[in-house]
Amino acid sequence: MKMRHLGKSGLEVSTLGLGCMGLSYGYGPALEKNEAIRLIRRAADLGVTFFDTAEAYGPFVNEEVVGEALQPIRDQVVIATKFGFFEGDTRKGMDSRPENIRAVANAALKRLKTDRIDLFYQHRTDRNVPIEDVAGTVQDLIKQGKVKHFGLSEAGIQTIRRAHAVQPVTALQSEYSLFWREPEKEIIPVLEELDIGFVPFSPLGKGFLTGKMDENTAFHASDYRNIFPRFSVEMRSANKALVEQITTIAKSHGVTPAQIALAWLLAQKPWIVPIPGTTKVERLEENLKSADIELSAKELAQIEAALSSIPIHGDRYPPALQARVGD
Repeated sequence: MKMRHLGKSGLEVSTLGLGCMGLSYGYGPALEKNEAIRLIRRAADLGVTFFDTAEAYGPFVNEEVVGEALQPIRDQVVIATKFGFFEGDTRKGMDSRPENIRAVANAALKRLKTDRIDLFYQHRTDRNVPIEDVAGTVQDLIKQGKVKHFGLSEAGIQTIRRAHAVQPVTALQSEYSLFWREPEKEIIPVLEELDIGFVPFSPLGKGFLTGKMDENTAFHASDYRNIFPRFSVEMRSANKALVEQITTIAKSHGVTPAQIALAWLLAQKPWIVPIPGTTKVERLEENLKSADIELSAKELAQIEAALSSIPIHGDRYPPALQARVGD
């Protein structure tokens, strides 16, 4: 597995990381613990050194699984986790008060079975707490050796600038894919200006870009895609043209739609590190092979031309979740 640096921070990680959320939360029933550990360790065996979790995934159980899986190779990997929800529960609103950030850090260290958090993200912007206070608190944790790097998730450009002025931001984690290209307008230019790495979550459009989902796909009752406007039956039908075009491009390369989607992301900037997630070892192996696909400038231009005329239908988030996206 090739390596990349997240901005100028010096944090080196595998070209593709592993988003661990879906092992415990978000996409239906949690994977059995031993199976989740097996998948994480298989990722490590294949060269993945960057693993993403959060206290809110469960809550708490995902950190425990990640910690147990990686404990034998802790010094060989980078673990990212997050703070920012009241009692770690996404349903209870935001809580980035300094005392909570410190409490979350201490609890996460225990669950992750480690003495430091490599990358500590604010999970979502908390409009009740100045971002300067958040950055200052994480800076204190860095001075104490409990945290190595500071990150933000779904923050806007003003929040990024204000936080970075207090404590350098190593990485922004936000959604970015062929299914959601909004970061290209403002976010990516600011990250490039400030030398901040970009960690796209949902790089496969929450599964939509794999070509294995259509308007007839039924989601489990606990799958959070049920509440996303873009994943309604009508919107999935309307957006089929995008997947069909990506599938055509993939076939011409002898690869899968998922591999094209990930290779496209990797080609955008050398400091972009996607974190696709999966519960299946065969999908993990498929995803990681995309790191070996190098799309030429001509091929990227062809992809751009093929997709530029295809509109994307449906809002990314319902209003309540969209309100958590920072300014």
